[in-house]
Amino acid sequence: MQNDIEYVLLEKNEIDLRVSEIGKAISEDFAGKSPLFIGVLKGSFIFMADLIRNVTIPCSMEFMAVSSYGSKSLTTGAVKIYLDLNVDVENRHLIIIEDILDSGLTLNYLVNYLSNRNPASITLATLLDKPSRRQVPIHVNYTGFEIPDAFVVGYGLDYAEKYRNLPYIGVLKPEIYTD
Repeated sequence: MQNDIEYVLLEKNEIDLRVSEIGKAISEDFAGKSPLFIGVLKGSFIFMADLIRNVTIPCSMEFMAVSSYGSKSLTTGAVKIYLDLNVDVENRHLIIIEDILDSGLTLNYLVNYLSNRNPASITLATLLDKPSRRQVPIHVNYTGFEIPDAFVVGYGLDYAEKYRNLPYIGVLKPEIYTD
């Protein structure tokens, strides 16, 4: 796996520090509330696990499986929900946790979808943001890192279900992926 990485973009210690800062900010911003963290599977699971450990207020968590990519490296534009929530979110403060904000299609769809369930609020947190790829405008409340337009893997992010277990964010060599 290491040989497939062109270079390391974000080291583990950089990620750990930023996730800790986001956890502290969420704890302060949601003091007195008990937010529901919603992880967008599969990519967000490591980020969400580390983030929750840095949150000091009462909270709960759920997961959704939503994608506009399928098995490709470029968005198809069609968003699909593969796993929905099993809890009522009416009047709850929702914090949607995403691994990477790229085109914005998936998060935009998810915000609109969950808004119909009348939550008290919807807040967005993403580990990585690629603004150069944005197709729809979307506001993220908590961003870990803004990154260039490169194909990244590690720390939960994958290509063809590989590389999620890397402890850092690395740029995948172009010859590894083909679309």
